[in-house]
Amino acid sequence: MKHKHADLIHAWADGAQIEIKHDEGWVDASNPRWNENFQYRIKAEPKPDFVHKTRIKSHYPFKSEVSFDVGVANIQLTFDGETGELKSAEVIK
Repeated sequence: MKHKHADLIHAWADGAQIEIKHDEGWVDASNPRWNENFQYRIKAEPKPDFVHKTRIKSHYPFKSEVSFDVGVANIQLTFDGETGELKSAEVIK
C-alpha cells in the first residue's frame, strides 16, 4: 500500500521545500514527520514582481489633475507579485 504522502516524500528527497498546514496557515517543515493525519504541500514559488512603465504629465497650473499620456515613459512602478501592492516608484530621466 502506498503511503498517503509518498509523492511529497519523493519530492522532498529530491530537494523540494515542504510546508505543513497549521491553524495559522502554511509554515515551513524543514524536517517533516509525514504524519498521515496532517496536510503537507510543496512550497509554492513566489510570484515575480510586476514592473509597469508609463508617462505621467501634470496640467499644472491649468488643471490640478495628473494624466497618463502616451509617449516616452517617465516613471517606473514596481508591484509586489504576491499582493499586487505598490512596492516602489522610480522617476525615469
